[in-house]
Amino acid sequence: MLKDLPSAPDAILAMEWADYEPHFKSLQSIQLISENVNDWLLGWSALADRLDEQYTRLYIATTQFTNAEDVKKRFNHFVESLQPQARAEDQKLKEKLLTSGLQPAHFKIGLKKLRAEADIFKQANLDLLVEEQKLVTEYFRIQGSQTILWEGEERTPSQMYTLLFERDRATREKAWRVEADARLKNRDEVNELWKKFMAVRLKIADNAGLPNYRSYMWAQRFRFDYSPEDCKTFHKAIEDVVIPVVKRIYEKRRQKLGLESVRPWDQEVDISNASPLKPYQTLDEFKSKSKDIFTKVDPKFGEYFQTMIAENLLDLDSRKNKAPGGYNLIYGVSKRPFIFMNNSGTHSDVATILHEGGHAFHAFEAGVVPYFHERSENYVPAEFAEVASIAMGLLASPYITKEHGGFYTEAEAARAHLEHLEGIISFWPYMALVDAFQHWIYENPKDSSDPILCENQWGELWDRFIPSIDFSGLEVAKKTFWHRQMHIHTIPFYYIEYGLAQLGALQVWANALKDQQQAVAKYRKALALGSTVSLPELFQAAGAKFAFDAQTLKTCVDLIEAQMEILEQVKE
Repeated sequence: MLKDLPSAPDAILAMEWADYEPHFKSLQSIQLISENVNDWLLGWSALADRLDEQYTRLYIATTQFTNAEDVKKRFNHFVESLQPQARAEDQKLKEKLLTSGLQPAHFKIGLKKLRAEADIFKQANLDLLVEEQKLVTEYFRIQGSQTILWEGEERTPSQMYTLLFERDRATREKAWRVEADARLKNRDEVNELWKKFMAVRLKIADNAGLPNYRSYMWAQRFRFDYSPEDCKTFHKAIEDVVIPVVKRIYEKRRQKLGLESVRPWDQEVDISNASPLKPYQTLDEFKSKSKDIFTKVDPKFGEYFQTMIAENLLDLDSRKNKAPGGYNLIYGVSKRPFIFMNNSGTHSDVATILHEGGHAFHAFEAGVVPYFHERSENYVPAEFAEVASIAMGLLASPYITKEHGGFYTEAEAARAHLEHLEGIISFWPYMALVDAFQHWIYENPKDSSDPILCENQWGELWDRFIPSIDFSGLEVAKKTFWHRQMHIHTIPFYYIEYGLAQLGALQVWANALKDQQQAVAKYRKALALGSTVSLPELFQAAGAKFAFDAQTLKTCVDLIEAQMEILEQVKE
């Protein structure tokens, strides 16, 4: 329907509002009838893909080069000059479709999501959303600028992480303290930024006529299938079912390491005092072996990953002035994913590439969905998108041995998988902490606008959910740990997705333990649905149940503990 839209990345990056506006006007001028509405949606999707890809490419650059002023300038130009006008015109198209009363074929879920977006849209929020995005960029600048001088060498926090695997406890402690002290240097700067985040977000919710910012985010994240109370039910289930298991795991760690208590620098070292796993020597080796593993899970996944290697869709190394963390984003026009991470030379890199690989393959599979509003990562439920990534780590676990082209001996693979399963168990309480903290923030906006009160609340919730790590004498580091939890600052209310997805992914894995091929087939089928069905239906298609209850959680925890017993024997 729309002609002359560019497809080359450089041409998309060069687009200005004058290039977009005529296409919006053209879509607005068309009289919608049942015979043309699906073609109209395809035209709108093509336009949305260009805007999405331009934003994504500019955003990725801000995380790759946090100190580059020209990168920041181009990104800010887009969010200040193009994005607000695009959002306003996009709203007109949503209203046009919704007021037409038409029900486009195969667009039930997409229509529901467009209605939710239209309901919370307010012209007065456009400038505030720009301001919020600039605060996000500033947060990444602060975090990306952090370096530590270690034995005469400048290191990033990601590069310091490797030292926490060292057998020498004094080295681990020194490394942990040096990094914690370095992060505390930015305490005031992050706290001041937090005040600005809160002011902007509270105003956004107020403009939208909603009782609080949580209600705004619930609508924005299309959480049609669960409530804040469901989240709190999940927190309680984790407290009752998971924390006792975590306590047992940490008690075993304490005894094996011969410690009075497990301190923060004792969490990563192997409890048998084995040397840290070193899965690869070079990034080329890392990519090659990762591809082999993905191929074993499903040959199509290997093909997808080779495409990413060939088309330079991976940024994996750790370097100064690169934002922390890892992510996968999608270029809407080419239907290509991009993986960003900070390598540390540890098994954490293997876990990250498997996780982000799952996201990437989700993008490839869902690329067959015709409409942007049922295909884009902005519309695919994050709760299921994380099933895609977490399940990949579990489905790939049989193939990480050298025998299958992977990284490890059989004993090393058992050790890595054991650590992975322990990580899943121990993550649930931390997830509950982060999610409970965010509920507290937006239920108590006056208190949470004061970062010192946030620090105190975080500390209290930490003690509730993370009772097994001894932070005595390290209270300031504990209370300010929320500063480094990116989601709280940059993607509010995005975290419970990981916990719910773990529950779904473990059910996929349970199926794979009985029949790997059939489980992978169901998994791929669910990925290809995009967001054309509801969240519970996506879980069901993958062979899982969408749930919050203690019994479903206990079934998965019991499975993990049983598998851990088997792995312990192989590891020895």
